[in-house]
Amino acid sequence: MSMNVAYKGPADCPAEIPVFPLPGALLLPRGQMPLNIFEPRYLAMVDDALRTDRVIGMIQPDAESGETPLSPKLFRVGCAGRVTQFAETGDGRYLISLTGIARFRVEEELSTTTGYRRCKVTFAPFESDFHARAGEEAVDRAGVLKALRDFVEANDLKVDWAGIEEAPNEALVNALCMMSPFGPREKQAMLEAPDLKTRAEVLIAVTEMELVRGSGSEPTLQ
Repeated sequence: MSMNVAYKGPADCPAEIPVFPLPGALLLPRGQMPLNIFEPRYLAMVDDALRTDRVIGMIQPDAESGETPLSPKLFRVGCAGRVTQFAETGDGRYLISLTGIARFRVEEELSTTTGYRRCKVTFAPFESDFHARAGEEAVDRAGVLKALRDFVEANDLKVDWAGIEEAPNEALVNALCMMSPFGPREKQAMLEAPDLKTRAEVLIAVTEMELVRGSGSEPTLQ
């Protein structure tokens, strides 16, 4: 594996990356995403990533675009992660963990013979992603926690409230977005939110809409 790399800005990131289209999978900067890799083309992708910069781009297929399921159209924004944990299972699978670096915008999909997809990307629109905890003070933490409590109660879930209370705003918001059970469109809206404050607002709004749907009641206009 290559040496550890400090990604301090867009210029430190590769201009071409392999992408892993996975609906409902949301990676955010500094978040941790475990992946179970078993398809031959993605095993090859991991092999190639480990031989180079260990960077893989997580991106969602746009299921509503009408493209063929074998090569679905991709959303234009994804998040790159670095392989920070790797294990072989003995039955042909890889268990890896990606640590989110920063979001990227797809500029062009490249022709390949690798079996997996590669894109020319730019990280320039997301320079703020490289600064840990940027914009934390603007987050409506109380609103996030209220939405979480309501969702937990409605779905009879158990959560580590002590860990949640201790988590900084960035870690809290991003972890809840990544773990949330919402669909690809909602996950994409969280990903593309311009800042942490807006991402928290999207999370609250989506959670509240889901609670309304789950209760069977109609939302009322204020």
